Amino acid sequence: MSDIKKTLLDIVNHILNQHPELAPQVEKISAYIQGKGYGAATVEHECEMVKQLLSVEPKVVVDIGGNVGNYAAEIRRKYLLAEIHVFEPSAINVKQLSERFISDNRVKIVPYAVSDETGSGVLFSNDAGSVLGSLTQRKLDHFNISFNVKENVNTLRFEEYWEKNLPGRYLDIVKIDVEGHELSVLKGFGNAIRFSRVIQFEFGGTNIDTRTFFQDFWYFFKEQKFDLFRISPVGLQQMIGYDESDENFLIANYIAVNKNLL
Repeated sequence: MSDIKKTLLDIVNHILNQHPELAPQVEKISAYIQGKGYGAATVEHECEMVKQLLSVEPKVVVDIGGNVGNYAAEIRRKYLLAEIHVFEPSAINVKQLSERFISDNRVKIVPYAVSDETGSGVLFSNDAGSVLGSLTQRKLDHFNISFNVKENVNTLRFEEYWEKNLPGRYLDIVKIDVEGHELSVLKGFGNAIRFSRVIQFEFGGTNIDTRTFFQDFWYFFKEQKFDLFRISPVGLQQMIGYDESDENFLIANYIAVNKNLL
């Protein structure tokens, strides 16, 4: 054990010996520093972390789960010439997106929920247009949140969209925030995954409802030859290997980098 680690451990032990009731808070602080629970970071910070890992000026950006367009707007602010494809299933949000980017012909609004199959589904939420909207009816009674608002939506396998609209083109930035269905989205990328340079995705409490684990993402990206990083308050933390402690369901954002396209 290094001297710094030993000193920190001594400090923590001293605090907990005096105030054992603080143990849960110490645990949360430790996780937060690692980026576990730092998912509420600003969009600006997320985009800046993505920028650090890019080796090219992005020409094509894919925003899956665009909501009302805050991420797309930040991408536009950073990259004036980027072509941005925003996928959003909620009708009320699609209307807001269309109005927000009405004068930007390089932003394409796609009114679909992206999944591993093309077809139809139900978008569940606590309110129309909610950022919590998911293709799974989440159980959030412990937060006093009712998830009974339903909207019929169309679903799309991304590989089909890519082959039709972006055939053979590289996807410089892919952002996926679909409330627990990120793994389904990735499985629907098919061959397009090899053309994706940097993929940002969220992992957190929604994955409890969809019964997906960080281990699933770890092996998916390992097999596709991507490096994984977690966004933390102190910058990017590379995931050198998988550990069961990574199964932390406080919201965190990760960035996967295609080693074949560096």
